[in-house]
Amino acid sequence: PALFVDNARKGSIVSRANSIGSTSASSVPNTDDEDSDYHQEPYKESYKDRRRRAHIQAEQKRRDAIKKGYDDLQAIVPTCEQQDFSIGSQKLSKAIVLQKTIDYIQFLHKEKKKQEEEVSTLRKDVMALKIMKVNYEQIVKAHQGNPSEGKDQVSDEMKFNVFQGIMDSLFQSFNASISVTSFQELSACVFSWIEEHCKPQTLRDIVIRVLHQLKSQLY
Repeated sequence: PALFVDNARKGSIVSRANSIGSTSASSVPNTDDEDSDYHQEPYKESYKDRRRRAHIQAEQKRRDAIKKGYDDLQAIVPTCEQQDFSIGSQKLSKAIVLQKTIDYIQFLHKEKKKQEEEVSTLRKDVMALKIMKVNYEQIVKAHQGNPSEGKDQVSDEMKFNVFQGIMDSLFQSFNASISVTSFQELSACVFSWIEEHCKPQTLRDIVIRVLHQLKSQLY
């Protein structure tokens, strides 16, 4: 009996030792398998990396668009092509490009307004000429329908006297207004004289005055 008990104890100790060994062995990680799996699996980009890359690309596109806009302004605005002496050959800053663009737009607005005023004036002149044309056509038509005969007919001398009286009146104002110091001053004075002394109402008054003078001489 004592031998049987010792053998049983030895067997129990061996079995527990084997059990502990197998458990310890199973708990040890298989580093060889994990290393092989790590090297074989491809790298996957994380969501954070994708967002960062998309943000960098969008920011680069925005900067490229802004740069292209400023380059286009420098190519379109004439004053941006002129380099100031204070700047030299340095590239124009964005602030200077914007300011020159604003100045050029304001200049274009003024030129547009000036041209619109000139067009309006020309339209009025055209309308006045059309009215004069209609009146002269009516006068010619009436004269052709009732031609003057005998003593009522105006002589060529009388027509010359009317013309001479009108031109004398115009020359008086012309001589008083025109300066011949230089050709540039002469040109400026001529246009000024035309605008001031050759208005339709002024010419009408001159013609009426000349006709009254010649009528008083005839009768």
